[in-house]
Amino acid sequence: MSGCCGPSHDHGGHDHGGHDHGGMFDGATPAYRRVLLIVLAINAAMFAVEVAAGAVAGSVALYADALDFAMDAATYGISFWAIGRAAQTRARVALLKGSSLGLMGAGVLALALWRLFDGSPPEPFTMGAIGLLALAANVVSAVLLYRWRDGDANVASVWQCSRNDAIGNVLVCVAALGVFGTGSALPDLIVASLMAGLFLNSSFRIVRQALGELRMAAAQAG
Repeated sequence: MSGCCGPSHDHGGHDHGGHDHGGMFDGATPAYRRVLLIVLAINAAMFAVEVAAGAVAGSVALYADALDFAMDAATYGISFWAIGRAAQTRARVALLKGSSLGLMGAGVLALALWRLFDGSPPEPFTMGAIGLLALAANVVSAVLLYRWRDGDANVASVWQCSRNDAIGNVLVCVAALGVFGTGSALPDLIVASLMAGLFLNSSFRIVRQALGELRMAAAQAG
C-alpha cells in the first residue's frame, strides 16, 4: 500500500500515458488495472462474508453493506472492461453505474422502512465484528485507489465507491454499538438510511459528471 502515493511515482499522482483528451486520466495503465483487479477480489469476498453475517445478525445495515460490496465488485469489473475505450463509451458506463447506485440507495431505504415495523433488534456483536472487518477491507481498497481519485467519470466512480464503503463501515460499527446500548433496532435502521443517502448522493455526482462527459464527447465528435 505504501507504494501507491510514494515519491517514486509520476507527479500529480497519475501514470503518464493513461490520459484522455483534456488531460483526464482514463485508467489505461498497467498499474491501475492491477489495483482494480485486487480491489474487485476484495469486494467480491466481502460480499459473501456480509451476506452470511447479515443473515446471522438480522441487520439491515449489514445487508446494505453487502449489497454495496456486490455493486462495487460489478462496478470494478465494468470499469476494467471500459478502460481504454472511447470517451463516450466510458461515460455511458459511468452513467450506468451511477444509475445503478441510485437504485441501490432507493432499495435500501425501502428495506429500512419495511423493517421499521418489525421491532426485533439485530445481533450487535456480529454486526460490530463484521463491520470492523469490512472497514479494514475498504480502507485497503481506498488507499490503493487514492492516487487515481481525480480521473474521468469511470475512474472517479471507482474511488467514490471505496470511499463511501469505508464511511458506511464506520456507520455499521456505530449502529452495532447503538443496538447493544439500547436493545433497539432503530440504530441499525438509521444507519441503513444514512448509507442509502450516501449512495444517492454519489449517484447524483457520478451521473452529473458522466452526462457532462457525454456532452463533451458529442461536441468533439461534431
